[in-house]
Amino acid sequence: QVQLVESGGGLVQPGGSLRLSCAASGSIVSIYLMGWYRQAPGNERELVARITRSGITNYADSVKGRFTISRDNAKNTMYLQMNSLNPEDTAVYYCNADILDQYVLKNYWGQGTLVTVSS
Repeated sequence: QVQLVESGGGLVQPGGSLRLSCAASGSIVSIYLMGWYRQAPGNERELVARITRSGITNYADSVKGRFTISRDNAKNTMYLQMNSLNPEDTAVYYCNADILDQYVLKNYWGQGTLVTVSS
């Protein structure tokens, strides 16, 4: 059973930083595209950033220059370094990944971690 587990969310003041982690576990053969998404109250889920297995990245315009996505393939883990946070970044952040287990390639979601930016 493959699982994605996020961690690192919490309450931070405007201008502050947080680092999110997403750890994949289970019968994993390989992890391909990974990404962070977020959903604010009343809004649809939106892409924040994605990263390929080889490290190619792309970001939503709203986070360019402030957020950095990275991954450690040996640890099956992805990260999101978030700097210069503002209240508009408040949302539940979700990890997403295309994972090949022993039998099939599937898309997985984590349970989400809440980020609140407030003074």
